[in-house]
Amino acid sequence: MKKFLLINGPNLNLLGVREPEVYGTVTLADIERETTAYAAERDVLVDCFQSNHEGALIDRLHEARGIYDGIIYNPGAHTHYSYALRDAVSSIDVPTVEVHLSDISTREDFRRVSVIAPVCIAQIKGKGKAGYGEAVDVLLAQVGGF
Repeated sequence: MKKFLLINGPNLNLLGVREPEVYGTVTLADIERETTAYAAERDVLVDCFQSNHEGALIDRLHEARGIYDGIIYNPGAHTHYSYALRDAVSSIDVPTVEVHLSDISTREDFRRVSVIAPVCIAQIKGKGKAGYGEAVDVLLAQVGGF
């Protein structure tokens, strides 16, 4: 059985409340439950983690080495400036897919650049919660599950 880590960064714990006109009314619990169920149908176990703290996210990424076959990662605002998280993703040799609920390429100028994407195997944006399921499929294709 494959094992994936689902990581969500800062402010994603407020999904369903924060800017519903941008992010919708889906909650983080909804995303975690639906992604876990979707992955289970494909014989993949998913562990979920969310933090508003950069260091905690870096620690969790480092801990993923040798444990997980892939990572689904929504870095939130860290997408645009956290070279520390970029380096954490690039240093662990675990295939990672960056996911965003909204299409960051059509938002404010500062949101259009991802410093994380270049070290990921794919970036999925603007597909809402369905993007997380798509990330499961991308990872399975990468690690030989499909």
